[in-house]
Amino acid sequence: MAKLAAVTDRTFDAEVLKPGIPVLVDFWAEWCGPCKMIAPIVEEIAREYTGRLKVVQMDVDSSNQTALRYGVQSIPTLMLFENGQLVEWLVGAVPKERLLAQLRPHIP
Repeated sequence: MAKLAAVTDRTFDAEVLKPGIPVLVDFWAEWCGPCKMIAPIVEEIAREYTGRLKVVQMDVDSSNQTALRYGVQSIPTLMLFENGQLVEWLVGAVPKERLLAQLRPHIP
């Protein structure tokens, strides 16, 4: 499995809000079972949409300020940002097709 790029509170704005393509952020924690369940799906989407969708992970234990800023209360939480704006939000280990149904309208 591919390792996704990690973002932190310090790098979030530059890595997520500024890119010219949509960015999917996977808010997770090492101890989170559902996060581990959805990780292969998120990594697969990252591979399938390379160049059209940037996919990153944010560990809520080590970078909790951004999670608080966006109201993350449960993990896994997946947020899609487009042009610096939050456009989609999913909570829980959702099936790939449900995730893609929300992502596709935003991916060029």
